[in-house]
Amino acid sequence: MADKRVIVVGGGLAGLAATVRITESGLPVDLFSVVPVKRSHSVCAQGGINACNEVARQQGYSEYEHFDETIYGGDFLADQPPVFEMTHFAPKIIDLLDRMGVPFNRTPEGFRDLRLFGGSLYKRTHFAGATTGQQLLYALDEQVRRREDEGRVTKYEHWEFLRPIIEGQGDQARCVGIVAQDLRTMQIRAFRAEAVVMATGGCGLVFGKSTNSIVCTGAAAARCYRHGVWYANGEFIQVHPTAIPGADKCRLMSESARGEGGRVWVPRRQSDTRHPNDIPAGERWYFLEEKYPKYGNLVPRDIATREIFKVCMDGMGVGGGNQVYLDLTHLPASTLHKLDGILEIYSKFVGDDPHKVPMKIFPAVHYSMGGLWTRHVPKADHRGLEPGNPGQMMTNIGGLYAFGEVNFAYHGANRLGANALLSCIFDGLFCGQSVANFVRDNAPTGATPQALLDAAVADESARQDRLIRGPEGGGSDPNDNAYLIAREMGEEMTAASTVVKTAARLQQALTKIAALKARYARLRLDDTAMWTNQSLAFARATGDMLLLAESILLTGLARKESRGSHYREDFPDRNDADFLRTSVSKFDAAGGTHQLSYQEVDTALVKPRVRNYGKVESTAKSAAPARQPALT
Repeated sequence: MADKRVIVVGGGLAGLAATVRITESGLPVDLFSVVPVKRSHSVCAQGGINACNEVARQQGYSEYEHFDETIYGGDFLADQPPVFEMTHFAPKIIDLLDRMGVPFNRTPEGFRDLRLFGGSLYKRTHFAGATTGQQLLYALDEQVRRREDEGRVTKYEHWEFLRPIIEGQGDQARCVGIVAQDLRTMQIRAFRAEAVVMATGGCGLVFGKSTNSIVCTGAAAARCYRHGVWYANGEFIQVHPTAIPGADKCRLMSESARGEGGRVWVPRRQSDTRHPNDIPAGERWYFLEEKYPKYGNLVPRDIATREIFKVCMDGMGVGGGNQVYLDLTHLPASTLHKLDGILEIYSKFVGDDPHKVPMKIFPAVHYSMGGLWTRHVPKADHRGLEPGNPGQMMTNIGGLYAFGEVNFAYHGANRLGANALLSCIFDGLFCGQSVANFVRDNAPTGATPQALLDAAVADESARQDRLIRGPEGGGSDPNDNAYLIAREMGEEMTAASTVVKTAARLQQALTKIAALKARYARLRLDDTAMWTNQSLAFARATGDMLLLAESILLTGLARKESRGSHYREDFPDRNDADFLRTSVSKFDAAGGTHQLSYQEVDTALVKPRVRNYGKVESTAKSAAPARQPALT
């Protein structure tokens, strides 16, 4: 296989894990990352990574319990064989990371420490302080650097993926490479490969402000979608319940804060303006603990977010505003030390000391459960996946794979906290072997026509020239500006398609997106230089985000039920009869339209049941009129 190679797009955990696994199989890898690998968004993950181990088993926990929690947490929308395989593979991943040198927190006896996380009553989350993602990323980066030194990996940092190169049509379509651009020289090039792995993360910037890095535009997924790759379950967007709203972006306050004993509350009297430390315990409304006595502050994120929203909507937010308290002041110093990473962030950006004063937080867009559609090949009994089968996590385009958050496969309608790092690394390590097997056994042996590569480069160059040249016929309106369009798109998407949705509001957003697309067609760049032109890269991504936003709205409008993170006020109940199905969106490039279809969910192992986490009705009443808060 010396003359064959694989392209991995994305330098986060999924991309690095895939690179390690594929190179172990004897294939060279070209690794593309729009930022330096160690600055990939995986570095921002804070709380931990889920897996059963011997200490968890002593609590009565098991890999099957982890599987059931994940299916239940995702409101039964995830195909079950991939989740079963992931949760049973998880202990091996932790052992491997430990051997790689990840500094997991330890108990005094020397065992890997565990913390509680949302959606579970068992401690089963491994962690490295509150910077777990950073530690995992650095450990895998060291492995990739070793392979780079050996000549098995070629890194292309500061290169942006522009499109897949696809040969053939229909069932015969296969990916034979990519087009990418050097963001320093602005050179556009085609790169040939027998297989391509997309590991480009989520689409937080579609919603404007989020907890994601500003490189998380979703543009790479949109570019695949534009060229025939299916997009699944786009309507399921996770809004994290605890973040610091900011003028530029929202900063995450990890679920680990609640996992270590943090408590969410507001004053019981709406007009109470006292300092939080002056409010006695009896005059505090710990509404999550009151409504969900079994899980308390550890209910899943979709439920915690909606409850916080409702409290603020009813006028019970702190000071009558869109904020509640996340209180850590009662925790001992030894526990707070485990949270130093996030406490420093809060102190830096807010100015208060969370050791002494409760933090003020509010929900923010955080994660996309939807992503590129991928297939899976289950075992005969559906208890896991066939190891090494070339079809594992391949999109509808032969040879084009999707790993990590850009893949829809593992989280259903809502992701449990600390399952993201697991799904990324699982994809890379378990499904990376599938990529290698595809290249060895199934990839066509004929040479890729040079004309196909040249045509793809010419197409992207023309798209760039159109942005540089501006609209036909002269000048444009100052409002036809990529940054203004992106800001308005983010505000509209956040208002219409996050915590609470209605048909009327989604339709209004579709009208707005259509208007923004019309303005985008008239866009003119202020900066037309051809050296490190960041305005050009952002403007190009804005067009891709508009395409993805439209698909997200359309699938949300069509799903007339409430499930997980998708809550429709006009359809407040789950509807298994009609919507226990994966939504699949296909883009018709010729007509510029989206075609929606549905696929049945594999529920062979666990049958759907009521998902309410033991909710009871609260006794607290609001004296203020209801209102609709806005994510900021």
